[in-house]
Amino acid sequence: MFQSPSITMTIKEAFPLFQTVALACALIASLWLCSPAHASDITDIDVRPQPSSTRSKLQQFTDRASELAVSAMGMIGIHYKYGGNNPENGLDCSGLVRYVFKDAWGVNVPRTAAELSRSGEKVDTQDLQPGDLVFYNTLRRSFSHVGIYLGDNKFIHAPRAGASVRIESMDLAYWKARFNGARRISDPEQGGDNHQ
Repeated sequence: MFQSPSITMTIKEAFPLFQTVALACALIASLWLCSPAHASDITDIDVRPQPSSTRSKLQQFTDRASELAVSAMGMIGIHYKYGGNNPENGLDCSGLVRYVFKDAWGVNVPRTAAELSRSGEKVDTQDLQPGDLVFYNTLRRSFSHVGIYLGDNKFIHAPRAGASVRIESMDLAYWKARFNGARRISDPEQGGDNHQ
């Protein structure tokens, strides 16, 4: 009797794909819900017409920043490896950032958290956008850890040996006490610098 090869995936094989798709949908939904058009008080909306170039630039920035966030979320579950540069072998915090920026934007960024902390432009906490880099003092020195901001005070990072890439809340006391600042790497398609 002839048996056709099985093309079904086991639950264990399908779960990371499902988890990634679910998180991507959650991020897109949160960005959609945060837009001014969905504010509960219509009086908060600025109804003055904006120049179309300003609006389209803002939309382009949001779309490109979302590419970074979605690419980063695709790394959830990848195991931590000190000095790791790719998902196949594992990633450390700056390896995750470097891989995501190369994957989403085709741009090379510096390799270490300390070097990344000197790239791009400084961003105040209240001005954080998805795709911005957030820095922490986790090794008793400033800018020793980096993650990618996702929105809603959440960031994604490769935390430490024995753990894997995951999303954390910046509101947790541990992260609040160790926050060093944030930087925004310019999008090369929007006329920013390409960091080699």
